[in-house]
Amino acid sequence: MESPIQRHLDDLLQEVSRITDGSPYAVHPPGREPDPDAFGICLATVDGHIYTAGAAAETQFSLHSISKPLSYALALADYGLDAVDEKVDLEPSGDPFNEISLAPDSGRPANAMINAGALAVVGMLKGSGGKSASRRIVDFYSRLAGRSLSVDQSVYGVEIRSSDRNHALAYLLSSFGIIDEDPTRALENYLWQCSVQVTCRDLAVMAATLATGGTNPITGEDVVDIENVERVLSVMMTSGMYDDAGFWASHVGMPAKSGVGGGTLAVLPGQAGLAVYSPPLDRHGSSVRGVETCRRLSRDMEMHFVRAARSGGSAVRAGVSITELPSRIRRTEEEAAVLEQFDHTCRIIAVTGDLHFAATESLVRAVSELDEQVSIVVLDMRQVFEVSDLALRMLQDLRRRLLGHGRRMVVIEGGGLLEGTSLDGSSSESEDAVPIFSGRGSAVEYCEDLLLAEHGDNVSERTRVPVAESPAIAPLDETQRSRLVSRMEARDHADGDIIRRVGQRFGGIHFIVSGRVNTIGTDPSGSRARLNTLSAGMTFGELSLGSEDRQEVTEKADGPVELMVLTPDALDRLEQDDPLLAVGLWRALTRDAYVLVDRYLRETAVRLRY
Repeated sequence: MESPIQRHLDDLLQEVSRITDGSPYAVHPPGREPDPDAFGICLATVDGHIYTAGAAAETQFSLHSISKPLSYALALADYGLDAVDEKVDLEPSGDPFNEISLAPDSGRPANAMINAGALAVVGMLKGSGGKSASRRIVDFYSRLAGRSLSVDQSVYGVEIRSSDRNHALAYLLSSFGIIDEDPTRALENYLWQCSVQVTCRDLAVMAATLATGGTNPITGEDVVDIENVERVLSVMMTSGMYDDAGFWASHVGMPAKSGVGGGTLAVLPGQAGLAVYSPPLDRHGSSVRGVETCRRLSRDMEMHFVRAARSGGSAVRAGVSITELPSRIRRTEEEAAVLEQFDHTCRIIAVTGDLHFAATESLVRAVSELDEQVSIVVLDMRQVFEVSDLALRMLQDLRRRLLGHGRRMVVIEGGGLLEGTSLDGSSSESEDAVPIFSGRGSAVEYCEDLLLAEHGDNVSERTRVPVAESPAIAPLDETQRSRLVSRMEARDHADGDIIRRVGQRFGGIHFIVSGRVNTIGTDPSGSRARLNTLSAGMTFGELSLGSEDRQEVTEKADGPVELMVLTPDALDRLEQDDPLLAVGLWRALTRDAYVLVDRYLRETAVRLRY
């Protein structure tokens, strides 16, 4: 099933492509004019998933000024914050990217994002380990992108012939001692880094690497220290969009960098990296469609830093089946067989933390990637602390898409986060309403009933099981079962009756003929809690024999209940009168108990992972 996020990006691409303002950068190799209609969007999450929209997402283009924060990170790694700060200041200049903006006393450029600052930064980079400075720059960019990048030398040749102003800036910086070696070499290295070729996908991975705090989400390599990421993103936020930085911070709210090659890179720390490629530029030298795409995504997906969720606070765990984490209802063997056969059609997906962009994207993706045979999706949101408007919209859209494919959504949420929202079906009688449960057991019970009703034929309709047909004594032959029943007494209980109370002495073996019985115990906090529900064909009471003949739980009727009870006196007489039948009975009950113990052990193992 297609992800709602993918559909949103595709729709956004179509809408923004109607904008035809701006003109591409005029400096390019002969015969290689940029296509003004080229348009691509890539969104990379911090766990390495990449969404792409538009054929131009795979088009290669030159980094140009987007290289500035990348080389800034490399210089910080080489020299540290203090040494780089001596060469380049941290203040927004409010000037265009190519303004001659130097402090009159020290000659320091205002920041590393304008051309003067970028030249000062690249002038610091030196060769090392047998590699030239230019080679180290390309290698570092490649590690950020997660693949080997290269330089287009024809682009470099055109740039070197069209850079008189930058050449003048380099010599001016040299006169102040900011560039302490050959200023021409600094200019060459700067234009070399500007000529590195990338795709929109490369940019998105670079942005996601910064979003993770410096770890490439594709390769897993730690590329940049978190202290340096903090500095780079801070300067990008205040100065990355030059004299448009104030508008950008207010309307988009993500650290970003644009380039005259048509690329735009934006970072949502802790969550995602965004990249856009579209050549037509505005008067600030930024892509017109790139700016508009970032603005709309920030608004639609709540990617402004003020709305961003706490980083590292969310996680999605998917793929647990309802037979691995069954309800409290102890099913018959026939029902259990049906649930085992069709458990692949129901999956539980758990999410913890805040449901803002990153966690919601992971949750929606986990649902979208489920096998097509999954017809019931259970979203366990008990550990969600906050749900944003974006999350609600995306979950509502996900619900509609699931319904469109004939699938159901079930929600577990006990904190009232969805109360009164579009997902709250409590006041709706529509069959399409999302059922919301406060506990996992009741939600799974609901799903089990759905599967039994759909696939169990008449299995789920069997509400009365005579003792002679009880699975608990199935190993006994027909004659033995008949003799056993003749020693039992019938009992009836109304809804809410306490059949057995905790602490009572052993009261016999109770066979449920019809109705349901809730087993109630005490949780670690001392509160009463339903441990399970027994139905027709099941037994209770015998386990107290292993607890000094004392009842350890309370058994309460859930509706009218019909029982057949083998009392303690009847058991004593059975052991005296028919010892072989007594041994057969205890063997059958022991077998039934071992089946339950095995099931509970497997459940416990899954719960520890869950």
